[in-house]
Amino acid sequence: MQCPLCFDSNTIFYHQDNKRTYFQCQCCKLVFVSPEFLPSTGAEKSEYDKHENSFEDDGYRTFLSKLLTPLSIYIKPSSSALDFGCGPAPVLAELLKEKGLEVSIYDPFYADNIEVLEQSFDVITCTEAIEHFHQPAKEWSLFNSMLKPNGILAIMTKRVLSKERFKQWHYKNDPTHVSFFSEATFNYLAHRDTFSIEFPSSDVVLMKKL
Repeated sequence: MQCPLCFDSNTIFYHQDNKRTYFQCQCCKLVFVSPEFLPSTGAEKSEYDKHENSFEDDGYRTFLSKLLTPLSIYIKPSSSALDFGCGPAPVLAELLKEKGLEVSIYDPFYADNIEVLEQSFDVITCTEAIEHFHQPAKEWSLFNSMLKPNGILAIMTKRVLSKERFKQWHYKNDPTHVSFFSEATFNYLAHRDTFSIEFPSSDVVLMKKL
């Protein structure tokens, strides 16, 4: 089975539960759901519509600060930013605007502004979205092409720690979570595509395009 991120064919069985089967790429270490278990577009949308994040939700703003605080070191007023996978309530985009950035948004379900994908940005954020990617190589290629030299890619997603922990991991139980990254996966991408990388917290990674 081919890895959906790096396209290597050296993938092995990783885990099986009562709903899905998971494999791991031995090249980039991505853990991914077997293709027959990928949700339909309609099933995805119905799950996302249940999310209740809003601009008035102080808890959600605090949650986003885990990414925004370490990112703030690198951003400058008037920088261009893209919030990729913004969801129905683009709260992070508003927080970036408050810091003086010029912000565009994109989401295949809620803000399908495909014209922004042809632009270049100083900052790209992707919070709690990368784990939903059915073809992560496609989105990663987009990030790579849209990010300006010395630009920052800021990602928030919970990371795979070990096979033993994966067995009990609640994060995998969401039917729309299909691609699971680890530090090794991000380090692979950084080395392959010439990014510097840091992990400010357990679910945030910042990657600078060199």
